[in-house]
Amino acid sequence: MAVTGVGQRIDRAVARRFDSEIPEPQGLPRYAAPLPEWLENVGLRLAWVIVAVNLAGTGFGFYYYHEQLLATPVVMWPIIPVSPLSTLLMALSLAAWRLGYSPEWLHALAFFGNIKYGLWTVFVQVYVQGPGMVHPLMWQFLIWSHAAMAVQAFLIHRYSDFTVGAVAAATGWFALNDVFDYFLTVFGGPHHTWITAFRDGTGWNRDVVLYDHLVAVSVTITIFTVFLALATRVALLKGRLRTNAVGEKRADK
Repeated sequence: MAVTGVGQRIDRAVARRFDSEIPEPQGLPRYAAPLPEWLENVGLRLAWVIVAVNLAGTGFGFYYYHEQLLATPVVMWPIIPVSPLSTLLMALSLAAWRLGYSPEWLHALAFFGNIKYGLWTVFVQVYVQGPGMVHPLMWQFLIWSHAAMAVQAFLIHRYSDFTVGAVAAATGWFALNDVFDYFLTVFGGPHHTWITAFRDGTGWNRDVVLYDHLVAVSVTITIFTVFLALATRVALLKGRLRTNAVGEKRADK
């Protein structure tokens, strides 16, 4: 109760300074909307701040990937910088909503990308890389900034319909990423993020158990995100049906 009270006070304080209209909560089940309502409200009220933070992260991310991009044919560049592209999608999704547009395909891509590569990078840094591969502060930054990516994705259900077509497009794109990253060698691939743990004296050693774990987790997260997006779609439709039914009963009275 104390935490809820503090959260509500934070929401009210932010609302006083950022008094912008936000969508009402849809009453979704916890698996589709795991964030507390007050935190969703704060995130949506601070949409332009989050846009700016994501754009800053996108710039840093492209710099982080610049060596790999320079070593990769240009045609495959959209496959390489997965995290900065995901934060860019999130920034564009929030900005589009704030400006009154509703490109469902963009919202779905942002949802998929931030959950997939947010969770995937946390797994890579904690389980595959470990704290010894980069500076400790950078290691912590990579973990917590990517965890925040996954968290912010759960703002999208408040302003998106998660249409079947949009979910299908996002599923196809991120499945294609997995294929080119791990299963199909084209244009000098694989094209997953360079991971220091797989570097040896002659190049990249992918014949290790950890690499198999990496692939399994990536594909599993893709499947999980597809399920989550479709489950959110179903929950949104059920909520609207309940709302319509209540409205009809009141009208009959």
